Amino acid sequence: MIGKLRLLRKKTYAIIMTESQSWEGWSIIEEREVINSKKNRIREAAIKVLSLKGLEKTKVSDVVKEAGVAQGTFYLYYDSKNALVPDIAEKMLLHMLKEMKGRISEEEPFRNQLQNIIEITFEITYLYRDVLGLCYSGMATTGFFQEWEQIYIPYYDWLEERIEKAQQRKDIRQDMQPSMIAKILVELMEGIAEQAYLFEGKKDKVVDYQKDLMNFSITALKCE
Repeated sequence: MIGKLRLLRKKTYAIIMTESQSWEGWSIIEEREVINSKKNRIREAAIKVLSLKGLEKTKVSDVVKEAGVAQGTFYLYYDSKNALVPDIAEKMLLHMLKEMKGRISEEEPFRNQLQNIIEITFEITYLYRDVLGLCYSGMATTGFFQEWEQIYIPYYDWLEERIEKAQQRKDIRQDMQPSMIAKILVELMEGIAEQAYLFEGKKDKVVDYQKDLMNFSITALKCE
């Protein structure tokens, strides 16, 4: 991430799960280098403050106060408060991708993989529903659309590889480019999940949404 100074990195890793009363008992599940703990504290503090105040009204001083770090420390990692937005979005995306890699076997029929991908997409969208709205508004305000596309590259690549293997096994149609299928699926899954949790707030309809989304996708892909 952009910063004026770079700290030496030690190859020491930790998995930390913390609770946050201000965000429905959840905070980001992070796999991180211990040396970067201050950056993670800043990011988590930013999520809390930005969720309450919004990007326009939030000051760097608000974030560092919540994080318990000096204001100069903030600028070791970020040029401005606007730079927090793509960083927060990236952490959410990496969390979702980590869940998918850990829970979905490439040896499964693609139909089963797709069902799991849909379920995880809904899970992560619900978990980060407050922050997603923040990221979208922040991207529009700060103009970080190019960074947004860059953030999605690892996810697109992972899904594209799964699609290619499914085509080789003839699990799905072979007359479409895997890269295009991946992008269509991601847009479709995230769009429906966000519609359920962010815009309509119909948690009771989630099962129906997932079922309809699955039926539509397997029909379009001609899943075996």
